[in-house]
Amino acid sequence: MARYDYRSQFAGIEAVLLQEIKDLLNNGQYVLGDAVFDFERDFAAYIGTEHAVGVNSGTDALILALHALGIGRGDEVITVTNSFHATALAIVRVGAIPVLVDCRPDTFLIDLEQLERKISERTKALIVVHLFGQSVDMAVVHDIAKRYELLVVEDCAQAIGALSGGKNVGSTSDAGCWSFAPAKNLAAGGDAGAVTLNSTEISDRIRQLRHFGQATQNEHLTLGYNSRLDTIQALILKRKLARVAKWGAARAKLASAYKERLEGLPLAFQEGAKPAEHAYHLFQVRTDSRNDLLSHLRKDGVDAVIRYPIPIHLQPAFVDFGYQVGDLPVAEVLAAETLCLPLHPAMTDDQLHLVCDSINSFFC
Repeated sequence: MARYDYRSQFAGIEAVLLQEIKDLLNNGQYVLGDAVFDFERDFAAYIGTEHAVGVNSGTDALILALHALGIGRGDEVITVTNSFHATALAIVRVGAIPVLVDCRPDTFLIDLEQLERKISERTKALIVVHLFGQSVDMAVVHDIAKRYELLVVEDCAQAIGALSGGKNVGSTSDAGCWSFAPAKNLAAGGDAGAVTLNSTEISDRIRQLRHFGQATQNEHLTLGYNSRLDTIQALILKRKLARVAKWGAARAKLASAYKERLEGLPLAFQEGAKPAEHAYHLFQVRTDSRNDLLSHLRKDGVDAVIRYPIPIHLQPAFVDFGYQVGDLPVAEVLAAETLCLPLHPAMTDDQLHLVCDSINSFFC
């Protein structure tokens, strides 16, 4: 039972998409072609923002957003240690200091009470992560940010389609940062990302930054990056975008079936999401027998995986920031006990049975 089914994502659109790619190869609009701007328009409309700017990756989306918002050397940016490495890496890449906080044991999301206690005179921004597809309570985040006059960036890489307070994640903050890597719920055919936002000024700045800092060709206003969304990827994303809602409903249905069929076992799930607040990019279970369960599932042909086995604060790349084992204990426990089960929109009932039967046989 594989984690992904890429072929199913192109059913019904393969022929037209291949023709569009063929036309692109012939017309030469390889860099910032019309399809990029078409996708940006459609994606902004989907999320509910004034602007969307396509970039090379979700990591670059975070870096360029922070850069464009004026965050730099000596600034502190608070984020959660229970996330993918890129969340904190982006902070370091703009010269700022990542201040890492723990997560909650029930939601696996950033602990907003701890976040508030970490705010200092040097704090300039907050990055919240909608981890595994479940949204953070953005009303609370914005209340904290308003009281302390802080910028808010949302790492939405795993959460397309998730709502917070009835609004799409990535639509209410200074920037929403997206990844369209092949494993994501909206997936390109390689690396791709975007930033959603409502400020024309910051949007224009990100557009300059992604294209060597240029306002017009050969007029370099700032030290920029080479981080443009490829036109081929934009073609793929534009065709898939219309299917996100349908795929999201299928993911939610599968997650509900998992919970029902695994009820009563010594497992815990990611909790706290209200209806439509979880996009189910990943379906996580928690058990103190995680490693043995993983081995058992793989012997039964189930492609389960650990996300994430080492919290950011214990990664060798961040050793200079001085964190030690035990500093952020909830994330450390989750890193040792959580396991990601296969979940994708084309997953059949038989495939779901295979995973659940294997888990039941392990515990029973």
